Amino acid sequence: MKVIGVVGMPASGKGEFARIASEMGIPVVVMGDMIRNAVKASGLEPTDTNFGATANRLRVERGMDAIGQLCIPEVGRQTGPLVLIDGIRGDAEVKLFQKVFPGFTLVRIDSSFGNRLSRVVARGRSDDFQTAGELCTRDERELGWGLGRALELADLRIENNGTLDEFSVAVHKLLDGIRSDP
Repeated sequence: MKVIGVVGMPASGKGEFARIASEMGIPVVVMGDMIRNAVKASGLEPTDTNFGATANRLRVERGMDAIGQLCIPEVGRQTGPLVLIDGIRGDAEVKLFQKVFPGFTLVRIDSSFGNRLSRVVARGRSDDFQTAGELCTRDERELGWGLGRALELADLRIENNGTLDEFSVAVHKLLDGIRSDP
């Protein structure tokens, strides 16, 4: 089984990338689900602050690759030739996946700050925010987890600054290429 991961700044299009992969029949393991499960188990409200605090706590308790460690059993439960891990936030997670999954491929999604802010305001998730300052704060938090270094480790890059249709075509092309590569 090939395992690929997707990495990008908040609201860059990782979730959309994962949605497209899922529609293509590729199983998706969402790293954020591990954090959402921990927040729920703690009886906390599903807010950006609680997700961030829980992610920080897990990393302090278990190491910077803690969320990746929680994903490995879920990846192992998947069947099929290709599995996607959505939502990598740090280089420690990338290095863990490279060690555990031979041939691991990391896909980087690039998107401008303005496009990311527009998307986050429009999508209305419970953990989202509404201002540029709040997006900067989230960017800084995730960069503190090693996101910048993870972005640098990417094997492939895809731009997400156009329309959803343009992004979808690019994702299909990229994933078809990965699936057909021996």
